[in-house]
Amino acid sequence: MYTLNFNSSETAPEEFQFPKTRRLFKSTFVATTVAACTAASLLLIIALPISPIKLKEELEPGKSSCASRRHCHKSSSSYRKPPSPYLLSMLQDYEQRHKRCEPLSKSFNRSFFQESSSPVGAKKQNYSIKSHQPSHVDDDDCSYVVFTRPTNGLGNRMLSMSSAFLYALLTNRVLLVDFGPDMMHLFSEPVPNSTWLFPEDSRFGNRIYGSKVDDFGSLMKNNNNHTAVLANNSSSFLHVNLGYGYDDYDKLFYSNGVQDGLQRVPWLILKSDQYFVPYLFLMSGFRAKLDRMFPDKETVFHHLGRYLFTPSDQAWGLIARFYDAYLANADERIGLQIRVLDSKASPTALVLKQVLRCAQKEAQILPPLATKQNETDTKKLASKKTSYNKAVLVASLSSEFYVELKDMFWKRASASTGSDGEVAVGFHQASHEEVQRSNDGTHNMMAWVDIYLLSLCDVLVTSGWSTFGYVAQGLGGLRPWILQIPDTKYGGGETLWGNACRRAVSMEPCFHFPPSYGGNMVGVRVDGEEGGGSFSVVHCEDVGGGLKLVNV
Repeated sequence: MYTLNFNSSETAPEEFQFPKTRRLFKSTFVATTVAACTAASLLLIIALPISPIKLKEELEPGKSSCASRRHCHKSSSSYRKPPSPYLLSMLQDYEQRHKRCEPLSKSFNRSFFQESSSPVGAKKQNYSIKSHQPSHVDDDDCSYVVFTRPTNGLGNRMLSMSSAFLYALLTNRVLLVDFGPDMMHLFSEPVPNSTWLFPEDSRFGNRIYGSKVDDFGSLMKNNNNHTAVLANNSSSFLHVNLGYGYDDYDKLFYSNGVQDGLQRVPWLILKSDQYFVPYLFLMSGFRAKLDRMFPDKETVFHHLGRYLFTPSDQAWGLIARFYDAYLANADERIGLQIRVLDSKASPTALVLKQVLRCAQKEAQILPPLATKQNETDTKKLASKKTSYNKAVLVASLSSEFYVELKDMFWKRASASTGSDGEVAVGFHQASHEEVQRSNDGTHNMMAWVDIYLLSLCDVLVTSGWSTFGYVAQGLGGLRPWILQIPDTKYGGGETLWGNACRRAVSMEPCFHFPPSYGGNMVGVRVDGEEGGGSFSVVHCEDVGGGLKLVNV
């Protein structure tokens, strides 16, 4: 590791120079030289300040590089706050625990095959989440959260994995992932010199997916004393469903008393497609620790996502080549993430109108186009060279929006009236898969490339309800402009009512389907509702019943 010290009056080495659209922060820059995938901790990545992007990487033949680790801390985001010292210390402790408890280690095998000499959970029987630390944990004790193969899109998977990781940090567990073949080549290993992949051997898979494994929701449903049933349960494995469609008994996972009982279960097999982080902040047993970890509430996914998800070499090659070819030399990079949930209610023409209204009038990130009224000014500008270049990345399953926007801004000049020349706008699209496909490795790779490229933009416009957009904005540290779902009440959605988009109040993702909190078994409320609650958890801009974290 080496340290570079320079202030804004000095010239930084080329590798660390900021794009001219970014101001130079007065700070100490820390960079790492990484020779191999296992050579450096990702703690440095999330702790590093923002620096510019220079993605092209020449690799030595036959050399394992994890090239993205050299550069993934280089984001063009203007929003950047370092992680708290407490979060860094927790991640350091986690890495030590992960390496000790990694798959097929002595501790892993002892836990999985129940080779401990004491009863299951005995060494953790005094654990309470209210104390924030286990009262006694043996060096050989290992507990796990296994994120099981989801069926949703990549955005949902990444959000729920980061939620599971935060839960593992809070409860001194180790996160393992059971990826299918469609996700095996997307990411580098988060913990150097270790693995987070659950073993593929059928001996392990048959056990965690077997019919003999208890289901958390069923245990809660069949027993009135929820805490006692967990205390008396002798099973080492428990399925937990926190995905869309979960019922009130599954939602008891968010009860403080139940959490104390869950600490006695070494293996939690988690199924989720939700970003349930906001609800962890509503749990009194976790809140004190979370406040220390994240004094800046809108950076939770930003830090955890950058720690967990670094592109594999295969993904990084695709990202770097596209970025260097189409985005690197622009004065400003704009990301348009367009997801149509209902093509009948939101036909292409309507969505295109909405995108333009948002980008040109409300967000004012794209220039207006020439009309007859400003044709004279346009002709004057045509004689001068272009003064400003905007590169627009269009991320959409369909190619229609890219083609329409590209032709529109090519055939008509921008209606700039300044003296410096015309604003040039170029549109680019890395992929258009046309339909979302499950269990398709190539499809997921293209989705990951699009997400990461969006995170490298200076400004984002995203679609409401889209977890794809949530991941991009979080990784990039960006508060996007969110396209509202068109109002179909009048004229079948053919007329736009109200604003086309609105600025997000934070860069945090939305928890789409949280437990209801109006007097049910979980019994908490959020800010703005009668009864008080947590002022850092509010309803989402795009999902009325959803929850998200904000700063106050």
